[in-house]
Amino acid sequence: MVSRSRREQRMSRVSDSESSASTSPERGQDDDNDSFMLHPNDSQSSLGGSISRDISPDSVRDFGERCRRSPICRLPAELLIAIFTRLSTSPADLRSCMLVSKDWARNAVGLLWLRPHTDNWQGLHNVTRSIRAVDSYFAYHDLIKRLNLTQLGNQVSDGTILPLSGCKRIERLTLTNCSKLTDLGLAPLLDGNRNLLALDITGLEHITDRTMKKVAQHCLRLQGLNVTNCRKITDESLELVAKSCKHVKRLKFNGCTQLTDRSIMAFADNCHSILEIDLHDCRALEDESVTALIDGGRQLRELRLQHCSRITDNAFLQLPQDAAYESLRILDLTDCGELQDAGVQKIITAAPRLRNLVLAKCRQITDRAVMSITKLGKNLHYIHLGHCARITDAGVAQLVKLCNRIRYIDLACCQNLTDNSVQQLATLPKLKRIGLVKCGSITDRSILALAKPKQAGQGGPLAPSSLERVHLSYCTLLSLDGIHALLNNCPRLTHLSLTGVQAFLREELIHFCREAPAEFNDHQRDVFCVFSGPGVGRLRAYLNAEASAPSTYDGETTMFDDGGEDGPDPPIGGGVMLGDGAADHPDHQFGFHGVAIGGGHPHPHPQTQAQGGVNVNGLMGAMGATAIDEDEEFGEGSEIMAGD
Repeated sequence: MVSRSRREQRMSRVSDSESSASTSPERGQDDDNDSFMLHPNDSQSSLGGSISRDISPDSVRDFGERCRRSPICRLPAELLIAIFTRLSTSPADLRSCMLVSKDWARNAVGLLWLRPHTDNWQGLHNVTRSIRAVDSYFAYHDLIKRLNLTQLGNQVSDGTILPLSGCKRIERLTLTNCSKLTDLGLAPLLDGNRNLLALDITGLEHITDRTMKKVAQHCLRLQGLNVTNCRKITDESLELVAKSCKHVKRLKFNGCTQLTDRSIMAFADNCHSILEIDLHDCRALEDESVTALIDGGRQLRELRLQHCSRITDNAFLQLPQDAAYESLRILDLTDCGELQDAGVQKIITAAPRLRNLVLAKCRQITDRAVMSITKLGKNLHYIHLGHCARITDAGVAQLVKLCNRIRYIDLACCQNLTDNSVQQLATLPKLKRIGLVKCGSITDRSILALAKPKQAGQGGPLAPSSLERVHLSYCTLLSLDGIHALLNNCPRLTHLSLTGVQAFLREELIHFCREAPAEFNDHQRDVFCVFSGPGVGRLRAYLNAEASAPSTYDGETTMFDDGGEDGPDPPIGGGVMLGDGAADHPDHQFGFHGVAIGGGHPHPHPQTQAQGGVNVNGLMGAMGATAIDEDEEFGEGSEIMAGD
């Protein structure tokens, strides 16, 4: 009897563990597709079922008997859930697990319903039908923790989400571009929800302060808020959110042109855990709110202020004299046109560990600002100086010398730069992307510097080029020889833009280009020339075939030839291509994969290249400031900003 009593006690402890732990193993990072939800929250979601029942003596005896017959029943709930988590990408497998036993069902149902499939109407219908069922064994409305209706977009209306208003344990709610939603549908969903951690209502133009007041009233644990382009939300409601939701870490107010310093100051004063804030196009903001955000957010890692045109040097000069904001890693000041050298100098002093710095279209900065940027040293990985036309070779030389870990650099429309700058950039050992759009003075000297293999370390072997994306649109001095050398010595190259470059406006080469965007007009289409993805490899194969047998090219046998992709690779630095002055450069003695980078091997010259092409001499002037190329990954300014 004593032995049996002890066994029953052990069974009781196992059962208690099952019921109490089935709701709380920690989760990894959420895999929702929207970018705002990519970050895990500090408060992790519960994963197991929310079912807990009193254990009777009879249940304990039954459980003991099952364990005697099947040792797997002895597994604690935590371990079962950890195993089921591995199956969470396969709903069918989880459903099969639920059919094994009630214990398995209790521990698997939470995973199955954590993030229900609502990416189509049938899935959403199944979810709402289960929630409304009155005889359900599980409380499904309490199991949903993450709800994403983005895939349904503007098909979602207030009537669509009203049946979900009973789901009060949602932690992440994503309604991006569900543009028909109004306060009538969204407010009831938020009413009474004390668990919400992240809310994304990007593009919901009908949402007003009524919904935001519900957030302030009920969602006190909120950590992420994205109200991009919600132009009916005002300072009044956001100020309430700031005062109530003090744990906010990530904020996106892109395109909310109606916001002023009032709401931003409220977040700066009340929310001291902010990690990221995006204020793109909040044009009414002034210096005071920027100063408060930086000084009050000692954990701030990312600050984006694109097109906040009222910001001046004072936003940074007013920071405390000796304060250092070591957490700040990303600062975007695109088109803050009032910013001058003094402001940049203060930024670098206050944030010495900046990794990404964007100063595109800050047209008043000079080499003096660049010299201060060099103090970032090895911390600097990404620098965007597009349209900073007062920068010269001297500034670039110092930048390369002292910041030799730069991976991405954009100098679009810096027309004072010459081959000297690119030859310096070519020495950067980790350079992956370079933008030199409309740097009209560079020639093939630059290309040859970029194509040259570089030595890895002191006395190390020659290393291949790490270049992946090169932007050279409207560098009108480019020749085919230089680009051919670059292609054969950059095995990682996946993007090459040559819009408006005469040598490449040939029908047989344009064949390898990607399609011009649909919104381009006829003139833009005529000069569009961007090679990306497989097009880069096909261009390389074609040029190699043409070099070996230029008069007998057969597209069917050589167009997709992979020859030339396996050979040695070039230097480590940025890439630019220009000019016909390559013949008398001393570096032309080097040959790259059958391409003579000098005057050795005959290649088509401008006279041949022009056949079947479009003459762009003077076309840039005729087209004015129109941007002809686009590069969604390289930041705002490499191609899109080139003509602004």
